[in-house]
This record gives sequence, C-alpha cells and structure tokens, in this order.
Amino acid sequence: MLILSGELIFILPYFLPRVFRPTFLAVFNVNNFELGSLFSIYGIVALFSYVFGGNLADRFLPRNLISISLILTSLGGIVLATYPNILILKVLYGYWGFTTVFLFWAAMIKGTRIWGGLHNQGKAFGYLDGGRGLTASLLGTFGVFVFSIFLNHDATSASILERQDAFKNVILFFSGIIAFIGLMVFFFMRTNINEGVLQSKSDLSYKNIFTVLKLESVWLLMIIIMCAYFGYKVTDIYSLYASDILGYDEVKAANISSLQLYLRPIACILIGFMADRYNGPLWIIIGFLTMFLGSLLFASGILISGQFFLFAISLIILAFGTYAIRALYFAVLKEANIPLALTGTAVGVISLAGYTPDIFGGPLMGFFLDKFPGIKGHQYVFGLLALLSIFGLFASLRFAKITLKEPHI
Repeated sequence: MLILSGELIFILPYFLPRVFRPTFLAVFNVNNFELGSLFSIYGIVALFSYVFGGNLADRFLPRNLISISLILTSLGGIVLATYPNILILKVLYGYWGFTTVFLFWAAMIKGTRIWGGLHNQGKAFGYLDGGRGLTASLLGTFGVFVFSIFLNHDATSASILERQDAFKNVILFFSGIIAFIGLMVFFFMRTNINEGVLQSKSDLSYKNIFTVLKLESVWLLMIIIMCAYFGYKVTDIYSLYASDILGYDEVKAANISSLQLYLRPIACILIGFMADRYNGPLWIIIGFLTMFLGSLLFASGILISGQFFLFAISLIILAFGTYAIRALYFAVLKEANIPLALTGTAVGVISLAGYTPDIFGGPLMGFFLDKFPGIKGHQYVFGLLALLSIFGLFASLRFAKITLKEPHI
C-alpha cells in the first residue's frame, strides 16, 4: 500500500505531463514555459508544506495522512479533465502542492524508515522507489494503451478534439484509481510499531527543527537532493526529446518515456541492496558520476534522428544514475545521525531546499526549450544537469567523509 500510494499521489500533477508531454502541451494549449510555471506554483506551495507537513508526520499516524491526501488529490483530476484555462490550472497545481506534500510526503518517508528498521534502510527505500518506479512504468504503459484506444485515428492525423477526448479518459481513469487506493489505505494499511516511537511531543516542534539544522549532514543532504532531483525533473522532457529531435509521433514518444521508467525499479532495488551491504554514501557518489556521463552525452548534440541506438544507451546511463541516487535520498538518514522520532521534521527541513527544482526547474527548462527550439534548447538543459551533477558529486564526497567519522545512532 505504501509503495503504490507513493507513486499514485504524483500521477496527476507530474506523471501525465512527463509521459504525455507533447500531448499535454497540445490539448491544454500551453507552451513549455507555461507548463514550467505550473510546476513552479506547485513547488512554491510544496516548499512550505514540506516543513509544516514534517511536523505533522511526527504527530499523527501515516495511514490517516496518506489516505486523506490521496482522496483530495484525486478530486483535482475531475477539474483537470474539464481542460480549464491557464489561471485555473495554476490554482489546481497550487492545490496539488498542498495535497501531495503537506499531508503525504513526510508521512510516507517516515513510514518507510520505520518499515526498514535499523539495518535495512537501503532495502526499504530501494523497494519504495523501485516499487514506485514499477508502478509508474506499468501505469505508463497502460495509460498509453488507453490513450491509443480512444484515438479514432493515428496520433499524427488525430484532431485536437480527438486527442482531448482520448486524454480526458486517461485523466479520469487515473483519478478513479487514486481515490480507490486512498480508501484502501485507510481501511487496510497498518504500522506495526509503538506509537510512542512514531510520535514526538508537539510542543518540541521548533526545538526539533533547530536540532536537525545543527547537523552538517542535513545541509549536505539538501545539496545532494537538490542536484539529483533536478536530474529527475529532466526526465519530464524525455518524450519531448524523442518527439522534437528523433521525430517520433506522440504515441511513440510517450512509449519511450514510459519504457525508460522500467529502469527505475531495477536501479532502485539493486542500489538499495548494495547500499545496505557496501556503504550507502558510496553509491550516491557513483550515481552522480553516472548521471554526469549521461548528461554530457545528451549535451554533446550527437543524439539526433537516426541515432536511436546511441540515444537508447545514453538514456539508460542517465536514467540509471538518476534513479540510483533517488533510491538513497532518505536511506542514509541513519548515517546522518537523525533520530527516528525526528524523521518527519528532518525530512521536511531537507526537502525545503532539496526539492526547490520544483520551483525553478520547470520554468528554466521551459525557457531554454521555447527560446532555443530544436536540439539547442535540449543541449542547454542537459548541460545545466551536467554542472549540477558536479556540485552533487562534491557534496556527496563530503557527506561520505563526515559520516564515516561519526558513530551512528
């Protein structure tokens, strides 16, 4: 339930624009920058939700918070299916920034940390993100199937009204699943642990924040997650690259974006197991090196039409590095010496800075892609990712150095 919920919650605000990006831009009549501005509004609301939601997760059971957030998020899908104007879309994305983060995010991370126990954090978070990746890939494949069924013509010849009608069915289908799983979580999800371990005293919330801010490892995790998460944001444009540069139609481009999601469970579960056995921070370093190599290949401009094999290899390298680091974002909280009772607060504080690409990533990528049409705009995006990979690498090297010296709680 935890794994399934962890991906379903983000299907509407992020998954659909990622897998169906060319379609999403067309049916909502928005450009890349405007779509990026929607992500930015989401990120601004989420920024505050991370902190206050972190304290909430330290005071209430994860099951209740996760269930409510799923149901509220699904209601937004009904609005999305009406194809509202850009103003309503901005309000909707702000709403989702609250429902998917304030009630959900820290509760999910805390629930996973409890599930992993003292010695299996890598496995727990590897299973979490790997399972989320498998869920995303299966839903992506099925979503493309549903979309293609409701198209009366080939994707290249279908009218905008036909594409809107087909995509509306995809939106409503996923909204129904999210609401259903929200109900299942409330009735069937259980956390087999004493509530005294789950919860911290509410009157210590500000003291908890200052406690975690005193740790250098917390600041380094902010940098690590920010750099790695920008890499994850770049997965939003894989289908657009396939469409703009390789010349594929909307269905084929969506299939490529969907298929690369199958790398996520492989990378996350594999790295999760390796992290528990051989040192988690080391695998974050390897992940950044891999992400740097993959982003350089895309930034070089050699991945053009007719170079599908090289494109596929480059995509695998970049996606594997991105997902490998993602599996370990919070699997190293033990190495960072963060007490279990303060997990929600720590996750909120770290996420405050770590997930700022939700604010600047979308508009920045949209600016490059709209200002420099064709491969040039994509080169700028991947070049920036290569630079952030270097920053993340240095932060992970420092994190590995200080955590090796400190005794773990």
